[in-house]
Amino acid sequence: MSTTLPAQQNYTVPGLERGLRLLFEFNRNEQTLTAPELAKRLDLPRTTTFRLLATLENLGFVQRVEGGHTYKLGMAILRLGFEYLASLELTQLGTPILERVRDQTGLSCNLAIQDEHSAVIISKVAAPTPFVSTVHVGTRLPLHATLLGRVLLSDMKPADLLRLYPEDTLPSFSERTPTNTALLYELIHQDAERGYGYDEGYFEPEVGSAAVAVRNQHGHIVAALGVTIPVSYLHSGKQDALLLVNTVRNAATELSQLLGYHSNSAATI
Repeated sequence: MSTTLPAQQNYTVPGLERGLRLLFEFNRNEQTLTAPELAKRLDLPRTTTFRLLATLENLGFVQRVEGGHTYKLGMAILRLGFEYLASLELTQLGTPILERVRDQTGLSCNLAIQDEHSAVIISKVAAPTPFVSTVHVGTRLPLHATLLGRVLLSDMKPADLLRLYPEDTLPSFSERTPTNTALLYELIHQDAERGYGYDEGYFEPEVGSAAVAVRNQHGHIVAALGVTIPVSYLHSGKQDALLLVNTVRNAATELSQLLGYHSNSAATI
């Protein structure tokens, strides 16, 4: 008698799937939602939605606000996210390197990975300066509009960019944001040719960045390592831009080598 494996969907747990779908409805633009709103979005009976919310609330994944009629994500989500980030090889190997870059430059240093159209900060080491950064672990930045994102995209060809942005129009975040993939390709091609990214006021005015790609053993870009530079700091003469780039590039090279990447050639400034 022969046996066949059931279809994969037979292994799914509907209640768990609904609970996870419910959590995904919350985002930075919609931080609070009511039970009726969630029921409508998920096409679920209100009683089912209330039971899901009660279960998630007991576990700490959501919590009530505004008199108990509205919900937001709870601290358990944050703990889970930090546990995941802490388990990543990139963060384990990269954080000591970021700390060294911070100590050498006096600047905050970030490590980011690509998630669809976003550059997600997975590790950050802040510098003790008056400059206050709005970027933290878990922050999602637009790939096309930030230097870290440009570096993450720097291996892409025009056809790759069109697959990523099929409508070919890109939302603007500053006067410097490329508005289509052709303009974006010009920038990332320039970054790829010189082996690093450097820009001032690209995403935020008065803020510069230097970033370099981190590669794995197969030569694929897996992260971008960069520093955040107040433009006033650069213009003060306290730090030379080329020295900054070299420091960042050496750090990215070290992290790439720890991930198994080896290259016989190096880009020159």
